[in-house]
Amino acid sequence: MATPPVILAVISLLLLSVPTHSATCTSQTFSNNKVYSLCTDLPHLNSYLHWTYDSSNSSLSIAFTAPPAKSNGWISWGINPTATGMIGSQALIAYRPSNGSTVVQTYNISSFSPIVPGKIAFEVPEKQAVYSNDAITIFATVVLPTGTKTTVNHVWQVGPEMDGSSPKRHDMAPANLNANGTLDFMKGETVTGNSSSGAGGNSSTPSSVGPTFSNFFSSPPLVVLVALVSLLVVA
Repeated sequence: MATPPVILAVISLLLLSVPTHSATCTSQTFSNNKVYSLCTDLPHLNSYLHWTYDSSNSSLSIAFTAPPAKSNGWISWGINPTATGMIGSQALIAYRPSNGSTVVQTYNISSFSPIVPGKIAFEVPEKQAVYSNDAITIFATVVLPTGTKTTVNHVWQVGPEMDGSSPKRHDMAPANLNANGTLDFMKGETVTGNSSSGAGGNSSTPSSVGPTFSNFFSSPPLVVLVALVSLLVVA
């Protein structure tokens, strides 16, 4: 029995709507020709992290890339040595002032406001920010205190606007609230946290990064597609 054209059209539309998951950090290059040992596609906010860890001097060189929420917005990446969310994080925040440059500064985020530039718990001997293709990349070298574990809590975030050198509040969407997790410098393993509060979230319940087999086949387009295929087989 021939397959009706209407059913074929529905199947084609469903296939187009099925989400795809593919790593992209491995294909990224930087205009300053920096190369890093490891990278990961962070699971929220279209963000990517590249890094190289030098255990001989406990230094971490990173490149963090994300698009700001708006053209005059900001991006941030940081390490939280005491908790799993925003409060306590030692962060790098990059933005574009009205003069068209791109700057990055350090922020010790001890409360929700005010968030102002200042010295952080880690030495940052090198930092730079670059704007390209509607995204900002933060390049930095962070020297971690001796004895720091190679697995740390990290947070990342994007926001819509700056007030001088202070970032204004970001969106409270799930992607923003879940932009935190753990990062293993040596193994290259990342785990993201599930959270419902705070900038970058605050949670101690991790979940693995990336799609699972069960999640893939539980997506609505796939459920309908499987049902249609079953009908065709019966017919």
